[in-house]
Amino acid sequence: MVKFGVSALVLALVVGAGVGLAQTPKALDDPGDPVIATVNGDAIRRSDAMIVQRQLPPQFQQMPLEMLLPAIVERLIDAKLIAAAGRKENLHVDADVKRRVAQFEERVIQETYLNRRVDVEVTESKVRERYDNYVKNNPAKEEVSARHILVQTEVQAKEVIVELKKGADFAELARARSIDPAGKQAGGDLGFFGPQDMVPEFAEAAFKLKEGETTETPVKSQFGWHVIRVEARRANAPNFDEMREQITNDLSKEIVEGIVAKLRMAATIERPAR
Repeated sequence: MVKFGVSALVLALVVGAGVGLAQTPKALDDPGDPVIATVNGDAIRRSDAMIVQRQLPPQFQQMPLEMLLPAIVERLIDAKLIAAAGRKENLHVDADVKRRVAQFEERVIQETYLNRRVDVEVTESKVRERYDNYVKNNPAKEEVSARHILVQTEVQAKEVIVELKKGADFAELARARSIDPAGKQAGGDLGFFGPQDMVPEFAEAAFKLKEGETTETPVKSQFGWHVIRVEARRANAPNFDEMREQITNDLSKEIVEGIVAKLRMAATIERPAR
């Protein structure tokens, strides 16, 4: 299934990117990068297959290389044969081919240069420092976890409060009495939320309650009458692992922009008048 599913995609990537069509000579018995096939004496190495895998969609990049290797090898063989046929027609000295190869080479140099600079400059300590500054400047927002029972009238809400005071289970009562479809199914459970996530009347009442407390009087909103119980409170702030990728991307973007700005300042750039 894997061979069939990725073969066309692999071929498109191999041919489109020119992977494996021009290589730095290596000893055929290089143990660090073994030959996995030869085409008319021209070696295809494991590293060529690894390059192809890195250009596949994420779900294929995460798979073991050995699962994809048969399909990749076949497509690399095809690519070798196609390139050899093109060379027989002297396409390697064609002006358009040379121009496109030069463009591709320039793009690879650009990407490699920037990636290596970013790898050096985006350190763990810098990511951690950026996170600490974010937490300092963005205090944790308080959230509560609550359940509610929604009914149509104040009288019904007062009856619910009386039943709860007599020891009725809040979740069971919510399933039996609440007219909120989602809350009814979950026993009235709303999970954690912030003040801005609920209508003002509901949020104001909920955030006045301590953990385990239930509203003493019904709360009216545009939806009806609520009886609210707060299950837990917390100060919610994103942890380091949750923010690592975003911070790393932000730092990388800033570094690239800084590199480009410095290069522009040191360059002589002329634009012909139009």
